[in-house]
Amino acid sequence: MAAILIISGAMELLFTSCQSGGRKTSSSEATNMINMASLAKDYERVLSLADSLEKAGKISKGESNYWQGYADYQMGEREQAKSFWQEAIKVTENSTDANDLVYYAKSASYLTSQLCRYAEYAAALYTALPVINRLEKIHCDTTSDYTNLLVFAGCCKTYFDKDDSTATDMLERAYRQHIDRIRQNASKTAYRDAMAGIINIAYIWNYVKGYEEGLTWTERMGDLVKEYKELYSDNKDYIDKQWARFLIFRATSLEGVGRHDEAEKAYEEYRQTRFADTREGWTDANDYLTVAQRWEEAADNYYNILEYLQKDLTVYSLDNIQRYLLKKYRAHQMLDQEELVNMTARQICEVLDSAITNNRHLDASELQSIHERDMEIVESEARSARQRQIYTGLVVVLLIIAFTVYTVFRHRANLRLRKAHEKLKVAYDQLEETTAQKAAIESDLRIASDIQMGMLPEKFPTRADRDDVQLYASLTPAKEVGGDLFDFYFRDEKLFFCIGDVSGKGVPASLFMAVTRSAFRTVSAHESMPNHIVGSINKTIADMNKNNMFVTLFVGVLDLPTGQMLYCNAGHDAPLLVGAGVGELPCDSNIPVGFMPEWEYTLQEAEIYTGTTIFLFTDGLTEAMNVENEEFQMNRINDVAVKALAQQQQEPHQLIALMTDAVHQFVGDAEQSDDLTMMGIQYIKQIQTE
Repeated sequence: MAAILIISGAMELLFTSCQSGGRKTSSSEATNMINMASLAKDYERVLSLADSLEKAGKISKGESNYWQGYADYQMGEREQAKSFWQEAIKVTENSTDANDLVYYAKSASYLTSQLCRYAEYAAALYTALPVINRLEKIHCDTTSDYTNLLVFAGCCKTYFDKDDSTATDMLERAYRQHIDRIRQNASKTAYRDAMAGIINIAYIWNYVKGYEEGLTWTERMGDLVKEYKELYSDNKDYIDKQWARFLIFRATSLEGVGRHDEAEKAYEEYRQTRFADTREGWTDANDYLTVAQRWEEAADNYYNILEYLQKDLTVYSLDNIQRYLLKKYRAHQMLDQEELVNMTARQICEVLDSAITNNRHLDASELQSIHERDMEIVESEARSARQRQIYTGLVVVLLIIAFTVYTVFRHRANLRLRKAHEKLKVAYDQLEETTAQKAAIESDLRIASDIQMGMLPEKFPTRADRDDVQLYASLTPAKEVGGDLFDFYFRDEKLFFCIGDVSGKGVPASLFMAVTRSAFRTVSAHESMPNHIVGSINKTIADMNKNNMFVTLFVGVLDLPTGQMLYCNAGHDAPLLVGAGVGELPCDSNIPVGFMPEWEYTLQEAEIYTGTTIFLFTDGLTEAMNVENEEFQMNRINDVAVKALAQQQQEPHQLIALMTDAVHQFVGDAEQSDDLTMMGIQYIKQIQTE
């Protein structure tokens, strides 16, 4: 899937505070040092300066995280950059300090841009909308970063629904702000920011086949390029590139509305530009050639692109395979060029394996870097803690008492778990020994299924029961018994919940499921931190795990009065948040339960806004397969969630019903291959009145 073009205009380092009299907490000298390293493209030094200057108290934590994310992004460390920008947003989102607001908006703008580039439109929208709303609320809605966020949010909304009037309003407001900024100061930066924003908008309209609107935005782009050329005629390369983009976007829009002769004339003019004879130019040209169904020319362009890439590439990326090889394959297919179709198919097969391996290696490297950074933070905090005052004797005594109580409870829990496991195993062994016929086995398995399903909650809270939360779940095993589990209960104004997936299927998985569910209930009865709950379950299961089975597990604790959720993810699929938009809940990389008894699981925290539904599921949903061996996958899950949100059917039972119908329609007559479990939790924050 094509991604929105990144806004390339330069973003000023600091701008005037949104609130008059705002205090800048950043040292201008320290910021200038980082800025100079950035201009010199010495991104390793940017990383080092941002980290050391924050520790020295010269710059704020928000500014430090922004610059580290910027440097990582420039060095290709996408996941690490994303992590830094998310942290920058988190530490500045409630601040009123002028400097913090600068880096709050900048980090959100860069993060949203990156998500859009890789077609993560739901996550981009979920990131942008809260920032836009806050900037408007505190009257910080005149900066270039705010304008960029309007463009990204409007483009994402257009992608999901091109008839969305709020998207049109966002894009028009962004355009007016760009024009006002140019009229106040006709600088190169103002023009470039505006042209970059408008070309994003024109692109998305052409992408969703809204060619009339695409033509309108393209003409606006052309007007700005003409003005820029009159003022800055010496910048020939930049003018050539932007004029070329205007021509090819115009050709695509004209072709889309049926004005073929004008479109061809614009395309021929485009071919006279220097930009047209570049790899990027060939790629842009193919958007027009595809709409015009000029498949032979499109195939030639892809051949040129691939020949150009092969000079520098030793390994194809998945992005290059999708953007070029697959589209080249389609072009040859449309021309009925069977030999070239087969040759391109063989080429895709040859490079796909190495691309997947390389992609996994890059992801692993980035995750390792993130882990190393987190470990450095932990070590730094530990050094600082050692410099504080010595803990009093009372604290030591309390810690010893707490540890003793925890050890006693854990020991008792282990005994109960072992007894439960032994009883279940004995029951299964007796079943195997005493059952000789298939009919008897099937009968007993049905009984086991009834017992297993009876262990799961049957009554779900609705608004008739509670006024702060609704909950619904469904579990469909692939066999008579399965290895999926979910559970929840209320304690001390908190909702404790979990969802898990045991490796394997059938009776062995069901035994592990029962042990895991029992361990969750036992440990969480006296422990409220999800990472400690998961860690205790992990130690218990790992100690008795002789068959090398494992459980992916997500445990959450939702504070009902405040909406704050603590959670720990142990190798499970990340839940979706369906509220202001649809986005994936950020989850750390922890190993599944049952492998390493001493693994330290991480704790994460998120604020759940009122009306938001937390949608949790097992991989039986993402990997549901139809008769053509195609998987349901995350993109279809996101589409159903977006549909539910648009139809205002995000309540748990409604969302799960829509998701179930979508899976059944997709799977058709194919046999269910894995246990399928879904759970939805909608939080309704209560407004306190005096």
